[in-house]
Amino acid sequence: MTAPVPKSRLVFVLNGPNLNLLGKRQPEIYGHETLADVEATCREAGAALGLEIRCHQSNREYEIIDWIHQAREIAGGIVINPAAFSHTSVAVLDALKTCDMPILEVHISNIHQREEFRHHSFVSHVATGIIAGCGTQGYVLALHRVARLIGAA
Repeated sequence: MTAPVPKSRLVFVLNGPNLNLLGKRQPEIYGHETLADVEATCREAGAALGLEIRCHQSNREYEIIDWIHQAREIAGGIVINPAAFSHTSVAVLDALKTCDMPILEVHISNIHQREEFRHHSFVSHVATGIIAGCGTQGYVLALHRVARLIGAA
């Protein structure tokens, strides 16, 4: 078990379904970086910002919700790429509504240039900020914003 971190410095980076296939699935849209690459970049950026980063990915909606519930008790912020759950999950929205902290929504692709059904995100209703279309760099941008909002940077 990892040592506790002051609430304001801990950030959960949550990734939804199919993001475990980054680098393999539709690289023309999502690029060639793997999820492990993204997580390493997030940890590196977090360290530079004085944040502890905890990364989680699941294809199961209930696991994402459980991590949101955990974050609301111990974290200072959430960076979430809900992937397809963006467009379908009221349950993820409701879990995020319980969090009194910055929530940054990240999409690797520009969801507004894609199929019509991707233009709507339930998560956007509670997101402090939304970053889309910046590739995996969007995660780093989100971490910088969270750090600013919680006073870490």
